[in-house]
Amino acid sequence: MGFFSKTCEYALRAVMYIAAQSSNGKKVGIKEVADKINSPAHFLGKILQNLSKDGIIQSTKGPQGGFYISQEGLKKPLADIVIAIEGAQFLNGCGMGLSYCSQENPCPLHDDFKEIRDRLNLMLHKTTIGQFNEKLIQGVLTLNK
Repeated sequence: MGFFSKTCEYALRAVMYIAAQSSNGKKVGIKEVADKINSPAHFLGKILQNLSKDGIIQSTKGPQGGFYISQEGLKKPLADIVIAIEGAQFLNGCGMGLSYCSQENPCPLHDDFKEIRDRLNLMLHKTTIGQFNEKLIQGVLTLNK
């Protein structure tokens, strides 16, 4: 079980796979990405459309078309993917989903969750999409068994 929703997990995996393939100038289709990251193709198609609309990945139509990521896209933080899928509230909100939770009016999980959320937030904003590319290409990291 992951920390993120299934949608966000698929988005993170897909972007990393697309980034690794883009390093050789390759564009990939939805079916290939879905097969390589163990995702349902139809569901992934909607995710990739949203990520493309938000400028995280790019796509071209036609026989030589597919999804790819630009050099500029490789510089984007992982937080951009999470925010595109989950919304900004995911990185700032209450662990119990309570709208009134704050430092002045904390929920039962507030202090412990805030610490975890802040560390996750820092990692997601500090780590770029491209930082994983070399290790994925070398096979040191994997997106699928």
